[in-house]
Amino acid sequence: MIDQAQALRHMVHSKDLQSARTTKVITITSGKGGVGKSNFSLNFAMALQNRGYSVLIFDADISFANIDVLLGTPAKYNLIHLLKGEKSIWEIIQIGPGGLQFIAGGSGFQDLVRLSERELEYFSDQIGKLHGHVDFILFDTGAGLSKETVRFITAAEETIVVTTPEPTSITDAYALIKMLKSMGHQISFRLVVNRVTDNREGHQTADNIRQVASKYLGVDIPLLGFIPDDSSVMKAVKQQTPLSIAFPNSEAMKGIDRIASKVVLEDREPSSAKGLSGFLQRMKKLWS
Repeated sequence: MIDQAQALRHMVHSKDLQSARTTKVITITSGKGGVGKSNFSLNFAMALQNRGYSVLIFDADISFANIDVLLGTPAKYNLIHLLKGEKSIWEIIQIGPGGLQFIAGGSGFQDLVRLSERELEYFSDQIGKLHGHVDFILFDTGAGLSKETVRFITAAEETIVVTTPEPTSITDAYALIKMLKSMGHQISFRLVVNRVTDNREGHQTADNIRQVASKYLGVDIPLLGFIPDDSSVMKAVKQQTPLSIAFPNSEAMKGIDRIASKVVLEDREPSSAKGLSGFLQRMKKLWS
């Protein structure tokens, strides 16, 4: 019986994956914790996968890595095994429910800021092997702006900012965008409003952030979509089962499905500056 790493390597060399596939990199972040960012990341990945796209979710939360917990699939290996050279990229990729591929994070991300040039080259080379392996790589970062989060946001093609209608969540989302802008980074932001009571509240929340960002920062932040407040989300968390599997017809999942459909419909063939190769080039500059 072949092991998981062998199976993944076999997938890479299959005829389907030999076609000219471009891997798109998206970072998902939030200004504060508790807004449902990781839940969104997980079920957004599942929604993309349900549309026939292959997805790898990378848990990039330093302090509260929890994708494996939400999936109910304890990770045997994580990023630290890669950084130490103990395992290859294929060996740290875990398989969750529905065949979703994920890489567990945790304390390993703290070591990224201390990588030597040789170690960074190895890390980049390993990540680069994912080119063509999946259609999307989603980096689920920690809330707020750690050094690692900033680097993943600025290296990715685009960043989805998750917020809620709560005033503190709105304020922190704007503060995050303002801080990144003040650093001189040109980032493509899109907004997701979670836990809305109705469409009006979703649009109003997004408009509040968009208007202030446009007026004071000169930044346009398109609304990607909003997700209804839904008790099914917490039920799925308690079951340690993705919402898309536990309650596929829930209102929250319908909202996430609409967002996934929009991303797929608006997606265009990336330029040479985008895709995984572009991400790695920008990442090396940021870490050098």
